[in-house]
Amino acid sequence: MTPLCNSIVWRFAVAVCFFLAGCAEKSPGTATGDPAGDTQTATETTGGPDAPAALSIPFEKFTLDNGLEVVLHVDRSDPVVAIDLAVHVGSAREVQGRTGFAHLFEHLLFLDSENLGYGGLDEMNTRIGGEGTNGFTTEDMTQYFQAVPADALEKVIWAEADKLGWFINTVTQPVIDNEKQVVKNEKRQRVDNQPYGHNFYVIRKALYPEDHPYNWQVIGSLEDLDAATLQDVKDFYARWYVPNNVTVTIAGDFDPVEAKTLVTKYFGDIPRGEPVEDQPKRPGTLDGSISLFHEDAFATVPQLTMVWPGVERFHPDAYALDVLMDYLSSGKRAPLNEVLIDEAQVTSNVDMVSVNYELAGEIYLFVRSTGDGDLDGLVAPIETALSRFEENGISEEDLARIKAGLEVGVYNNLQSVLGKAIELGEYNLFTDDPGYISKDVQSLLSVTTDDVRRVYETYIKDKATIATSFVPRDKPALALEGASRATVIEEPIVAGAEAQTDFDPRARTFEPTFSSFDRTQEPGFGDAIALRSPDIWRAQVGDDISVYGIENGETPLVYFSLALEAGRDRGTAEKPAIANLTADLLEKGTQNRTTAELEDAIKTLGSSINFSAGPNGSYVSGQTLARNFEATIALVTEMMLEPRWDAAEFDLLKRRTLDAIKQAEANPGAIARREEAALYYPEDHVFRYQAYGTADKLAAVTLDDLKSFYTAHYSPAGASLRIVGDVTPAQTQAAFAALGKEWNGETPAPVSLAQPTPVTASKIYFYDVPDAKQSILRISRPALDGHAPTLPQARAMNFLLGDIYTSRLNTELRVNRGYTYGIGSGFGVGKDRGFFRISSSVRSNVTAESIDLIRDIVGGYGSSFTGDDLGIMKGALVRGEALKTESLNAKLSILADISTYGYRDDYRVRNIDMIKAMTLDDFKMVAATHLKTDQMNWLVVGDAKTQLDRLGDLGFGAPILINATDE
Repeated sequence: MTPLCNSIVWRFAVAVCFFLAGCAEKSPGTATGDPAGDTQTATETTGGPDAPAALSIPFEKFTLDNGLEVVLHVDRSDPVVAIDLAVHVGSAREVQGRTGFAHLFEHLLFLDSENLGYGGLDEMNTRIGGEGTNGFTTEDMTQYFQAVPADALEKVIWAEADKLGWFINTVTQPVIDNEKQVVKNEKRQRVDNQPYGHNFYVIRKALYPEDHPYNWQVIGSLEDLDAATLQDVKDFYARWYVPNNVTVTIAGDFDPVEAKTLVTKYFGDIPRGEPVEDQPKRPGTLDGSISLFHEDAFATVPQLTMVWPGVERFHPDAYALDVLMDYLSSGKRAPLNEVLIDEAQVTSNVDMVSVNYELAGEIYLFVRSTGDGDLDGLVAPIETALSRFEENGISEEDLARIKAGLEVGVYNNLQSVLGKAIELGEYNLFTDDPGYISKDVQSLLSVTTDDVRRVYETYIKDKATIATSFVPRDKPALALEGASRATVIEEPIVAGAEAQTDFDPRARTFEPTFSSFDRTQEPGFGDAIALRSPDIWRAQVGDDISVYGIENGETPLVYFSLALEAGRDRGTAEKPAIANLTADLLEKGTQNRTTAELEDAIKTLGSSINFSAGPNGSYVSGQTLARNFEATIALVTEMMLEPRWDAAEFDLLKRRTLDAIKQAEANPGAIARREEAALYYPEDHVFRYQAYGTADKLAAVTLDDLKSFYTAHYSPAGASLRIVGDVTPAQTQAAFAALGKEWNGETPAPVSLAQPTPVTASKIYFYDVPDAKQSILRISRPALDGHAPTLPQARAMNFLLGDIYTSRLNTELRVNRGYTYGIGSGFGVGKDRGFFRISSSVRSNVTAESIDLIRDIVGGYGSSFTGDDLGIMKGALVRGEALKTESLNAKLSILADISTYGYRDDYRVRNIDMIKAMTLDDFKMVAATHLKTDQMNWLVVGDAKTQLDRLGDLGFGAPILINATDE
């Protein structure tokens, strides 16, 4: 299915629509002698006085005789092409008893096709240097996509056509049964094993009648997944996976004439299917308010969710609802934040969102109570906040600020040809117009203050709601008074309940599907591409700040990151949160601006400014429109030099952080990260603790502690500024001149912390989370730091072990066994330490089997690696460099590596040369150095009563139970 474990089966269309603009050739070109059908060539531009200037999306659209719609967008900024298949089928096309089928089908379509062979799509993508094939399913559509070096254009067109037209004969019942386990693992990981994971299931059942297409979740039910048959798959394919229900989009560096010819060649043989009609709009309705509660085994604090029926996507009111959601819940001045967080202090976080699907929409309000606060205590403050909006409405200034933030969002989507391909295909699928984004933009820019008030009165004020109370287990009294118990199906953990499927997926027993030419041979590469390394400029700000920059004018954006020697490594184990709290508080106003005033100033520019802390540094990062660069940096300077040190904001920050710590106490993923650190560091080491430490250590931090940390460590000495985008060195120096002149501080003293405890013998550590549906595995050992000269070789060694979807770990545990939704391994590095880590979440009843299998794969990886494997690894990594510098974030990451570790400007080229020079003996030596399965910590977070005893037979000795439970 979806390599890299990125399938999206519940996708909120939050806030605003996605926007695209062409950073491609100035002319979209014209169709000449289209061989396959109707051609449309267009340049769409946004209109209106408030619209961003010169936004356009050059595209060509044509239709094959079989009904396949094709959209082409040329962007020659990087030697990359992306292809997207958008299919107009999601869970809304399913029927009762087969819920989750559209998503299961998405998995299956990645597995095989007649000419690619089993696993051939992912193997090819890896071999040619792609960034992985992937996809997602929503209520209304399924999309499949990949990005590759530009010379592989014909290869990906051949491959995607083979998936669409030459897939179904390769599917067998054993293939389906095996993939069911992967999908069920995904459901356990995303839903069953997460706090509040069943919330949307409960809401959907209450909001929509049983025959409504949105009554069930996209992921479906375990029972329905079990029921899927081979005939179901064939029928689903024949009805929905037909050319006249698909849009193919290609974006990137290619010749459009050549692309049209290739698409026609490879997709033209696929027969048209029966006509596919749009489903009628069908909004959710409530005859009266409904209140339901559920005792959640993974929740530590109660959560209230209020839901109102909303509107479908592209409905005229959808845009004003997006603005309303932002105004009510985002920022210091938001009425919900003012009342619930600052005044009543009943929560530390409020979120509100309008979700728009093809047939209906939903409006959500999420609030988690502080501590063990009764959810009834949230009702009056919510009513007060909404009444405040009713009295005051939204001002023109607030409306303008909300709109101002959207332009940066427009340009952010220009950076990836893959992102553009996905969105072009989606717009065409739902509107029959890839350029519809211009209308989306204009609809949003046209929202008035009266519109915002009107949609509040239409959809929220005095309207019936669904209220769900998800409370910790054994605490039903915290639910809203009068709430009824919700029906939630919990899966029992039964050993051997899902035996491994015995099948040979590579057996070929089918009658080949018709083709007008031989498709069995993979096409060759096109003209060779030239890899481009960005030009890096250097400068100095003041006496101390080193500047590293990459000028890039493809979009009118600037990204920046200022790194300081003020990380967690300069804190203490007694108060580990100081570095992070200092960074957080520096965002809360300046001497001349309150928090709200500072937020307003930043939003008015459409910018973002964030302070953060990490293990080895603190960072001031942000993004801005190029025309507002100077004004944005003026605010950065003010924030850096004139902190407000607001005591009330500090108290609120601590309260919010305490809430987050409490909420993480029963989250298996958070537990695994916390307990892994404790295996390597003693109690007096700051790295034993997560960023904000424990609740008692956080409570001990004072405002004076933050002031002292700021004075001691927020110094320009040793600071580095990384900046990329539409800005020159001269503009950078001018904008930062005031900071360079006025910022003073002592040179930070060197810091040297004890290294992690080495692992001399493997042991299994077990943390009990009763009734966990999956076991989280974190297998690790200390390894290289970021300065290690052999790090490129080590990362190359890991590439085929656990860095990609086709890795040995993922192939065996996910694809062949169905034990997990995904598994990966890698080297995580810092300035002076690093770890090699394997991470996964496996279904509970194969915990022991998974550990045993991982040990065998990792232990035998080096010795079983062949010369052919080495060639595949080298080819993939060398060719994959074409995709590594496309976005501004990628460019910023390059500068961060250079400034942090002292790498040379051409370090990526040097790393590739080092990989090219690796011999098989070199590879085996690196593997033997790092893949020591007898010297790793094997941490399991799962259900002890069913799994703990089984782990004693693995040869690591008796597992060590970290925590005691009441059971």
